[in-house]
Amino acid sequence: MARMPTHLTIGELSARTGVAASALRFYERVGLIRADRTAGNQRRYPRQALRRVAFIRAAQRVGLSLDEVAAALAVLPDRRTPTKADWERVSRSWTGRIDRQIADLELLKSKLTGCIGCGCLSLRSCALSNPDDEQAGVAPGPAWLSTSENPGSSSD
Repeated sequence: MARMPTHLTIGELSARTGVAASALRFYERVGLIRADRTAGNQRRYPRQALRRVAFIRAAQRVGLSLDEVAAALAVLPDRRTPTKADWERVSRSWTGRIDRQIADLELLKSKLTGCIGCGCLSLRSCALSNPDDEQAGVAPGPAWLSTSENPGSSSD
């Protein structure tokens, strides 16, 4: 059986991860992954970049920002493949964040279901429409659909 290469070209990393080469260059530029350079200045990514890119994509898929990803990757070893214990440490640090996101999504789901179920279909009578911009003094953004600050919710 042929030995796996220790480094991948940007095209190989792109093909293996499904991430565009331009995104890989961006990830490198912001420090999420690293590449060594050949004498001809071509990028060569260590094999562990496959896991780092998979981690970045999985984190983005669940709504984590690249800043959050960068903070997590900063605690992982740079020159060796992270161990199971390394990944568990990162996972534990995100548990609360992910739990809050799940709660926000559940609240959004119940509010949308309630709106559709009530049948009002009216921006004049919908509790979420905020017709007089009452929310402006409370918090920016959709505060009524957030579990962290939920001034517009009722305890129905």
